[in-house]
Amino acid sequence: MPLSYYIYYRVVQSARAQTLVRDIQAAVQKRTGVAGRVLRKRDDPATWMEIYENVDDSVGFEQSLDAAVRSCDFASVLETESVRKLECFET
Repeated sequence: MPLSYYIYYRVVQSARAQTLVRDIQAAVQKRTGVAGRVLRKRDDPATWMEIYENVDDSVGFEQSLDAAVRSCDFASVLETESVRKLECFET
């Protein structure tokens, strides 16, 4: 059954975060074929959400996503005490 991943967090450096998210999504798509998208909360532009849908290989996807995030030091653009919170849903 395909899965959908939703990852949300708060950023302090939106321009830098946008570049890093593009890099993460490009790396994940290259490794897994899964294209991601990013949304910003309408009334709170510091809150972002990445969405990855129709994931068939959860282990491979999660490993690829983790490697891409670690390789770009994404924590440097997060608000203090913010973390990337990952939720996974069955479709």
